[in-house]
Amino acid sequence: MPRGGLIASNHLSWLDILLLGGATGCAFVARANLNAVPLVGWLCRINRTVFVERENRAGVAAQVAALRDALGADRPVTVFPEGTTGDGTTLLPFKPALFAALDPAPAGVMLYPVRIDYGAATGELAWVGDEPGVAHARRVLARRGRFRATLRFAGPIDPAAVSGRKALAAEARARVAGAGANG
Repeated sequence: MPRGGLIASNHLSWLDILLLGGATGCAFVARANLNAVPLVGWLCRINRTVFVERENRAGVAAQVAALRDALGADRPVTVFPEGTTGDGTTLLPFKPALFAALDPAPAGVMLYPVRIDYGAATGELAWVGDEPGVAHARRVLARRGRFRATLRFAGPIDPAAVSGRKALAAEARARVAGAGANG
């Protein structure tokens, strides 16, 4: 991955973070309340996570500015624009607010849509409804057997060629959907 790109991916499990981080060396955008979670918050901080408060609509401009600053660093940043985890069968709409960091994009920054796929194990690995994080981790770690995880990079999008944050979110979502499990 070139430095300073924005990765937009579907989100199924905490394993997604290990996969994308390991494959790309990226930082992440995460909910602000994760900063206070023991061990998880520390790991987020050492990975230079950009924390956002999704409920704070008045603070969106500051969150976009923080993301723009991170995009100028030496590695890509990943956002999960569905705003939550999915079940692996339905791709939720992409929330466009943070795509404003690419309107206009910092010099040389591209948008990289990625589809995460756990194949036949998706149902066992995906977050279930309002399942607490600790319960999800226990369930996933207790799972027996192997599974194949696939990251499908759908080809970069030049933000200068797409007009506005809503159009960027829609194009990224379309590309992630097009890189589906059979794609």
